[in-house]
Amino acid sequence: MRTGLWLVGVRGSVAVTAITGLLAVRAGLTDPAGCVTELPQFRDAGLPELDDIVVGGHDIVDTPLLKRAEELSAAGVVPATLVNAIAAELFTVEADLRPVPVRAVQAETAAAVARDLRDFRDRHRLDHVVVVNVASTEPRTAEDTVPAELGALRAAMERTTDVLAPSSLMAYAAFEAGCAFVDFTPSTGARLPALAALARLRGMPYAGHDGKTGETLVRSVLAPMFALRNLAVRSWSGTNLLGGGDGARLAEPGANAAKTASKSRVLEEALGYRPEGATRIDYVAELGDFKTAWDLITFSGFLGTGMRMEFTWHGCDSALAAPLVLDLARLTALALHRGRSGPVPELAFFFKDPVGESAASLGEQWATLVTFAHDAEILR
Repeated sequence: MRTGLWLVGVRGSVAVTAITGLLAVRAGLTDPAGCVTELPQFRDAGLPELDDIVVGGHDIVDTPLLKRAEELSAAGVVPATLVNAIAAELFTVEADLRPVPVRAVQAETAAAVARDLRDFRDRHRLDHVVVVNVASTEPRTAEDTVPAELGALRAAMERTTDVLAPSSLMAYAAFEAGCAFVDFTPSTGARLPALAALARLRGMPYAGHDGKTGETLVRSVLAPMFALRNLAVRSWSGTNLLGGGDGARLAEPGANAAKTASKSRVLEEALGYRPEGATRIDYVAELGDFKTAWDLITFSGFLGTGMRMEFTWHGCDSALAAPLVLDLARLTALALHRGRSGPVPELAFFFKDPVGESAASLGEQWATLVTFAHDAEILR
């Protein structure tokens, strides 16, 4: 199954790490650590092979892919030996990267993006294309500011340049081009009534939002533990310190609010209530592409005895997120191949704020994901 992976924000850290990793694994230079779909549970599921993934993408910047990979190497994200070994392959991928087209009105911009996607699919004779948004986080769009009916949305897009946020515009273009869409960010993406209608009309699946790679991954394991042991969580506070472009973007209040909202969702869903406390995200330029998260949990048990737990997570967001992007491309291509359309909540395992109805516990999400991969009936 030849599959196109079209990355929105293709020259960013997550995308470049994913591309570098894909090329290095295919060349036998490294193992696929972090790729969930390389686990035994997904053998014989009919997923596209890593060798059959072709990469392209859009970005608003034009820094060469090799230079971005070298910058990530200097930052300690990607080994320099790998970058040197796959330099020729990075040049090959560069040929399929495009600037984001900007036209007089959004309808024309969406049409130009869709043309890029169709051209990519036709040029490489791909069976399917999955568009994955890994661009910078946007402030979440209030649904009541966007027409809920597809016809009204299209009419508005004929008149203006700003009815849809960039992530939603990319989702619109993807569906119009016959491509699946995955939002790895907490941006609005396809989470609008008119876009849900368009996905159903075109028969396209979509998934998201906000990849679960660090602190929230731990929360989705610990919160169900407290609930299952009938321990009352009194407060849960978290502080996240991160650098890099994502950290700089999240220093903006709107983007910060979108991110913290998605991080907090798992607690309320897993516990059944919202404990006291808040989640903070602070930008520390010195950390570069790495992140530190510290959580403090207070809880009470039998006889009301008060207790506490703390954990610290140090990680590299790009290295944690990149293999999941490859996983999502493979799994979403499988859904598309089997005729799935609309939201795919069975992919909740990968997200902080998944579309559709899903369990909050990582263990339950894992069981659902494995079943999804092997049971063709649930995809129809």
